[in-house]
Amino acid sequence: MGEVKIALKVNDLDNVATIFAENITDGTEVEIRDKKGNMEPVKVIGNVPYGHKIAVKSISKGEQIIKYGEEIGVATSDIKTGEYVHVHNLDSMRGRGDLERKGEQA
Repeated sequence: MGEVKIALKVNDLDNVATIFAENITDGTEVEIRDKKGNMEPVKVIGNVPYGHKIAVKSISKGEQIIKYGEEIGVATSDIKTGEYVHVHNLDSMRGRGDLERKGEQA
């Protein structure tokens, strides 16, 4: 039996998990683990560097990306379960002075 590759989902609200393994390539199976001890195998879509994110469920274009229970951005395209989530399919919402906030002008 080979080494188990893991991804951690920290908060129940999260729709992404962080990869904690090297050499994650397209088609690699990883085990998504949460703080309750739940484990779910997922096949990775794309090459994912250590410490980067994959989707734990399908995410629709325009939907919030949630990591550590916080919104970190918005999906710029539909994202499949297991797909690499990064700048190619996520638009960051943090530190964006160019966007209007609710009830405020940018």
